[in-house]
Amino acid sequence: MTAPRPTLTRRHALGETSARSLLLTLLGEFVLRYQEPVWTSTLVEVLDELGVEEKSARQALARTAADGWLTSERVGRSVRWSLTPPGQQLLTEGAARIYGFVAEASAWDGVWLIVYVSVPESKRRLRHQLRTKLSWAGFGSPGPGMWIAPSAAREAEARSVIEGLGLQTGAMSFTARFAGVGSERAMVERAWDLDGVAAEYEAFIDEFSALRPASPESILLAQVRLVHEWRRFPFLDPRLPSALLPAGWVGAQARELFDARHGEWHAVAQRRWRELAAG
Repeated sequence: MTAPRPTLTRRHALGETSARSLLLTLLGEFVLRYQEPVWTSTLVEVLDELGVEEKSARQALARTAADGWLTSERVGRSVRWSLTPPGQQLLTEGAARIYGFVAEASAWDGVWLIVYVSVPESKRRLRHQLRTKLSWAGFGSPGPGMWIAPSAAREAEARSVIEGLGLQTGAMSFTARFAGVGSERAMVERAWDLDGVAAEYEAFIDEFSALRPASPESILLAQVRLVHEWRRFPFLDPRLPSALLPAGWVGAQARELFDARHGEWHAVAQRRWRELAAG
């Protein structure tokens, strides 16, 4: 018996677009860069242009501060926000993952990392946590209890996930090359929903290939939407070596588009943000 292949839908993979996730995109793209306080009114104004109601924007700020990522300072009747050290670390790591994801994958040596970890059916929440965390780490599951990744370097991340969930007893890992029984391509198709990932990439391309904002305001908003949509893909795409991907993999085209649009809009978007932040 093989495990059901994970499937992707926009709602399942991403959740609803939220005020908080858009706020984090703004903080990572603009506030982190300059390390300067930003007024509530600036954040609320930009989020409003992105379709977030003022009440939701203020709730997102409060919750982000409650998590220790932002701190507030009252100046007269106004409030401005600064990133805390944990917030800076969170967004710096996120930026590295987002922009590092644009780079081409290195050549593959043909070695698989295989991890076996068993979770009883009765512990469904724990099984879900394991699947979510290992999937985010780029692992796929071609069969019950079996997780694979085309990189031995991911062992440390797998160990961290397994130990963090208290599943190290009975878990095991080893590296190997695919042998002569079965099909490596079929194994990949069982482990990852590449059709679902491709559909997400195609939707991204459809949305941004024809987008041509003209004004500084619209370029700023387009840049936020671009980064906000792109930041999903490091969690959706396992970044398999080209030898394991379908011919003409659409992810390469999407990466080129992101890089081109981000570079095209960057200077104007940053300049417009500085104008808004200056009041």
